[in-house]
Amino acid sequence: MDLNNIMNELVKKHPGELEYHQAVREVLESIEEVVNENPQFESAGIIERLIEPDRVLSFKVPWMDDEGKVHVNLGYRVQFNNAIGPYKGGLRFHPSVNLSILKFLGFEQIFKNALTTLPMGGGKGGSDFNPKGKSDNEIMRFCQAFMLELYKIIGPETDVPAGDIGVGGKEIGFLYGMYKKLQREHTGVLTGKGLGWGGSLIRPEATGFGTVYFAKEMLATKNETFEGKTVALSGFGNVAWGAALKIEEFGGKVVTLSGPDGYIYDPAGITGEKIEYMLELRATNMDVVAPYAEEFPEATFYEGKRPWEVKVDVALPCATQNEINEQDAITLVENGCICVAEAANMPSTPEAMHVFLNSKILFGPAKAVNAGGVATSGLEMTQNAMKLAWTREEVDAKLHQIMVDIHEACVKYGTQKDGYVDYVRGANIAGFMKVANAMLDNGVI
Repeated sequence: MDLNNIMNELVKKHPGELEYHQAVREVLESIEEVVNENPQFESAGIIERLIEPDRVLSFKVPWMDDEGKVHVNLGYRVQFNNAIGPYKGGLRFHPSVNLSILKFLGFEQIFKNALTTLPMGGGKGGSDFNPKGKSDNEIMRFCQAFMLELYKIIGPETDVPAGDIGVGGKEIGFLYGMYKKLQREHTGVLTGKGLGWGGSLIRPEATGFGTVYFAKEMLATKNETFEGKTVALSGFGNVAWGAALKIEEFGGKVVTLSGPDGYIYDPAGITGEKIEYMLELRATNMDVVAPYAEEFPEATFYEGKRPWEVKVDVALPCATQNEINEQDAITLVENGCICVAEAANMPSTPEAMHVFLNSKILFGPAKAVNAGGVATSGLEMTQNAMKLAWTREEVDAKLHQIMVDIHEACVKYGTQKDGYVDYVRGANIAGFMKVANAMLDNGVI
């Protein structure tokens, strides 16, 4: 495999899609050796077929606000690869959404879903619509207009979208209502549904829970636990909320959270009612964390800064892509951080990843660490197909086992000669082998 030639061709075909290029290069660098050891992959053009999505749907979404003014947003669905199951991946409603970001997320989703061992392919979608500051009626009208195009290419055995940034239970409800009306059927075509109409218990917390389960396994390789450890979180949404709950359960102490306005440092620990306050902050739709310091005076707000300067044992980035740069990574390592586990999608820049890997600290990449969310979505699909609902304990136990199994797969493929586990390499190879072999079995399609 000629990595540079493949990347040069990809950039020529898709200029300016930097996030997409970054995600592809990170995977190809990890799997280059195993591809070269298996000539059947090259002769079947597996890499060239894998890095291009099966199809991309883009469409306009006209909708009317409460004042009667018509707005037009862009909508997308990227169906990337369905070698092992129906396309599966979230919908993101945020002003930053563009095709490059959705292709990066869809590409990552292929391997993340493969790691869960559940039969799910990779996809992603969304819109540059911003639900913040919109009334429920405006959000409903947008979601209905969005689904008028999306419903044509999705289905419970074809493509099963979920929520993501800007798409929570409310948006999923509006989207599902329109799909159900258009298709005249009640199926598990979306995940993240309400508990009263097909949703799964612990789905909102699942990505955070899964992150902590994976990090717990990472720490165990060094005979460490969360007990007594200080933990830095970024973000303050569902992922950070779920992680904080589980860290507290395991005896750790969360000391930071963050938003676009800056970060909070709370040396007393973000526990109990403080964790619930995170959700209250999120519900205000103001997307700021500064009010936390007013509510809890023992905390300090640092405007315009990120939490990676705080001295902690464990760092769990839970916000967005490329939020940890090279200097942040150096600071974390110099301050004695022993474990970084990516709860967000691609939150570390390539330079930051190299710092973590070269320093030989425990570093878990997003496609393995944050797979708990899509794993629980897969469990929701199973419950829908079986027309039953599992208890909270049953779902949590299945999620926990899935994360343990993902960790084992990463260790299997990522252990180096010196004993260090390169989780990036391990996750990429484990996911790639499953998908590539399925593509071989399916023929050239």
